[in-house]
Amino acid sequence: MNFNESVTKTNLARSFAAECQAGARYQFMSKLAIQNSQKFISDTLKTLAKNEMAHAKVFYDHILQLSGGNVKNISIEAGYPFEEPELKNSLREESKIELSEAENIYPSFARIAKDEGFDEVAKSFDFVAKVEATHHQILEYLSTLFNAGKMYKRKDATEWKCSNCGHTEIAKEAWKECPLCQMPQGFVIIDFEHEFEHKHS
Repeated sequence: MNFNESVTKTNLARSFAAECQAGARYQFMSKLAIQNSQKFISDTLKTLAKNEMAHAKVFYDHILQLSGGNVKNISIEAGYPFEEPELKNSLREESKIELSEAENIYPSFARIAKDEGFDEVAKSFDFVAKVEATHHQILEYLSTLFNAGKMYKRKDATEWKCSNCGHTEIAKEAWKECPLCQMPQGFVIIDFEHEFEHKHS
């Protein structure tokens, strides 16, 4: 199929716009996290922002390559979220957006791309969907902990590590202030991989 007449062209443009906006929102949220003394959440959101911009670049490159550089403007119509600037709400809402992208939007775009003969684009949509599923898991977990006031409390003793100086302790609750470098609790790292494994074991 001619790329310039395809639905995939529009889907790539919509996805590029969505990923750019997600990257921007995560940067806004990162600053909000710092205002809430949540350095670890801020750093996590910066990583998610970087991921989203990398996805945007993938979609952008597909458009340039498949159009032969002849597409100067693509008109799209889509809804994009605008949220209240409050960390507890933003984490929850972004989690829902990521889940929708992972389970509905990008798999649908991948099927259309495959049907239209754009196999490499379909693969990109599928790969991005998997990343967004991980983003959903991280954001949902952070939202649950943050909103319940349990960011740094666990039922069982766990290892806490300061992201600034590397000091570690094993306890049910992380220190309020690092005993080594005096950084606040928000600098303590949460090991997502270990916690997700523990959660599902």
